[in-house]
Amino acid sequence: MQRSLARTVWRFVVLLAAVALLAACGREPAPARPAAPLLDAFVVSSADAPRDQVWDGIVEAINETTLAAQTNARVQELPVDVGDRVARGDVLVRFSDVEQNSGRRSAEAAVAAARANDRQAEANWKRIDGIFARQLVARADLDAATAQRDAARAALAAAEAQLRSAGQLADYTVVRAPFDGVVTQRFVEVGQAVQAGPPQPQPLLALAALDALRVEVTVPQSAVDVIRAHAQATLLLDGGERRVPAASVMVLPTADPATHTFRVRVGVPAGTAGLWPGMTVKVAFAAGGTQRMQVPVSALVRRGEIDGLYVIGADNSVGLRLVRLGHRSGDDVEVLSGLAAGERVARDPNAAVRWLVALHARGNSP
Repeated sequence: MQRSLARTVWRFVVLLAAVALLAACGREPAPARPAAPLLDAFVVSSADAPRDQVWDGIVEAINETTLAAQTNARVQELPVDVGDRVARGDVLVRFSDVEQNSGRRSAEAAVAAARANDRQAEANWKRIDGIFARQLVARADLDAATAQRDAARAALAAAEAQLRSAGQLADYTVVRAPFDGVVTQRFVEVGQAVQAGPPQPQPLLALAALDALRVEVTVPQSAVDVIRAHAQATLLLDGGERRVPAASVMVLPTADPATHTFRVRVGVPAGTAGLWPGMTVKVAFAAGGTQRMQVPVSALVRRGEIDGLYVIGADNSVGLRLVRLGHRSGDDVEVLSGLAAGERVARDPNAAVRWLVALHARGNSP
């Protein structure tokens, strides 16, 4: 009986094997695992990256001034206009100088007369002093001569001071550039009469030196301690594509009592192109470090407003993965979501597309 049972079990096993074989013959073979793509790839990892606080600032010239009238006159020449570059000492405005030159000539004549009186008073004092030494005149005569001499000296000094003042007024009829720069505003026209005051002198031109710029940023008081502690900043230009390290960072010592904000002055390195006074620019202030996942910007694929990366899976499949991006830092950009540390990403998205096209052409799926 046991022999009969064993024979029955054996027949059942053989039957199952036959059924399995027939079923296998009726199915297509399982697809082979795709070969590893020949793509240059990198492994995503988290690393220490600088953390920034980004604020908007206004570009301003360190050396800028508004030139105002220092004498009452009429504009005779205006050889420059807004946007013109000027060198130190160049003539910017020339006024009619008839009245000023007349005043200077009158002052020169007054000096000549005062000098003649001074010489005469000095000679008279010496003569009286000599006679007094021989006791031929009274002390009162010597005192009178001394008083005349001193008065003549004082009159000469006053006349010379008046001449200097008249000369200065004449010099004010020519306005020259105090430094190399660009004319940013013009407030007068040729033929216009201007006044030196009161109450305020008439503004003539505004001038700014473009070789020394800074960015002034207004920040809340909660951010000041971190900015002071690190004292580092980066100018984000061209929409963040160009990052320029700041030459200096200075937090002004007092806050605005109304807004409780501080002003921070950020120095622009000499030779930085593309910045002009009055522009708005973003400034990233260093605020310590944090762990971030960053990928090369060149590995990104942009489809409208969507960003993606070609990720190589553990099974060698290649697929486009949508990601959410954060801050850009040079040639790298932070990935906030959509990617995990340890995953492989194609470095060249165009090469990944070509590989996928070739794979489909062979009849395989990625």
